[in-house]
Amino acid sequence: MHGSDSGTAPKLTVVGAGPGDVELITLKAIKALQNADVVLYDALVAPELLEYAPVAEHIFVGKRRGCYAYQQQQINELIIERARSHGHVVRLKGGDPFVFGRGAEEMEYAAANGLAVHMVPGVSSCLAVPASQNIPVTKRGATESFWVITGTTKAHKLSTDVALAAKSDATVVILMGMGKLNEIVSLFVGENKGDTPIAIIQNGTRPDERIAIGTIAGIEAIVRSQELKNPAIIIIGEVVRHREKLAGITNAVNAEEVQI
Repeated sequence: MHGSDSGTAPKLTVVGAGPGDVELITLKAIKALQNADVVLYDALVAPELLEYAPVAEHIFVGKRRGCYAYQQQQINELIIERARSHGHVVRLKGGDPFVFGRGAEEMEYAAANGLAVHMVPGVSSCLAVPASQNIPVTKRGATESFWVITGTTKAHKLSTDVALAAKSDATVVILMGMGKLNEIVSLFVGENKGDTPIAIIQNGTRPDERIAIGTIAGIEAIVRSQELKNPAIIIIGEVVRHREKLAGITNAVNAEEVQI
């Protein structure tokens, strides 16, 4: 044990685990895990990553299908308790902890309770999941900006920013939005964007990844037929066409190679 029994000051390191693919974790994150006495990890964290912290205590604090292992305040208190008894607590979160991850809240609570705090950024799913399917969030001539919006606010409502984003020509990336897909579609249809391309990627970058591509007007039928659900990322905008275009080029190149 590296812990406080051996003189290590109580410390919290909030660490981004990346979007799901175990190879998309950073070197700095691995080093933090190797130096951990306790790892508190979420549901979207690949369990294989815990192998980087073989001597640490592993505690699952995530939620699955609305079932909370711990409430947020309990997690905050557990961080303090374990840091004081063990030393170095690593809070391992999916994606990047500062993108809808409550990492900042946990750091503030820990600092207010006398812990040293550190943060290791992660590869955010809002960028990496579209990229893994060859969908760029920006592309010259197609979009000049992108929005990243939570589908469900603290009040369990659709963010009002989605309505603003629907009026723009930006790429719109919505996290945790599957339960509000009907509302999202209605907002874009209301802006005469029924023909706008949309992609929905479930379990992005993981072996069980699934994807649906369509238009705003037709996506709900596709989602129903494929039975897609959370965790999924919704990408709306002309950039979605890049995937199909690239696939066409790749297939043409492969066909030429076969002929040669």
